Amino acid sequence: MNTQPRLPWTEIAPKSYQAMAGVSGSIARSGVGTTLMELVQTRVSQINGCAFCLDMHARDLRRHGERWQRINSLSTWRETGLYDERERAALNWAEVLTRVADVHGDQDAAFEKLRPHFSDQEIVELSWTIAAINAWNRMSIGMRTPPSDQPIE
Repeated sequence: MNTQPRLPWTEIAPKSYQAMAGVSGSIARSGVGTTLMELVQTRVSQINGCAFCLDMHARDLRRHGERWQRINSLSTWRETGLYDERERAALNWAEVLTRVADVHGDQDAAFEKLRPHFSDQEIVELSWTIAAINAWNRMSIGMRTPPSDQPIE
């Protein structure tokens, strides 16, 4: 398998890259919370198979003090008691929006699970986060952006 990067995409289209970085910067200041946003971005990156983003967000989670057990169990969040109801609602919404072509009928139920835990503002910010990480995943996968080769503490 060829794992060499395809194009220096951030340099070829710097305005588009900066616009996406601006969206990410805006949602990083969300009231949803840094750890939850990182969990969501990590889960979406797992679903999409984005090595670069998965590595980056796992590193960010560790920097914010997240335990390895929760990071390693993220793909099985439904089967463990490691995530609270707010996190479960957000992770479910992330999966529904990421797999939108497969789960059109399940959007209403997933949305209603958000309501007890998030304000309207937070639901929109969470949804923008999911949309943005899906876009970042597609660029990183498409351009073969390599993950770091440094160990994660």
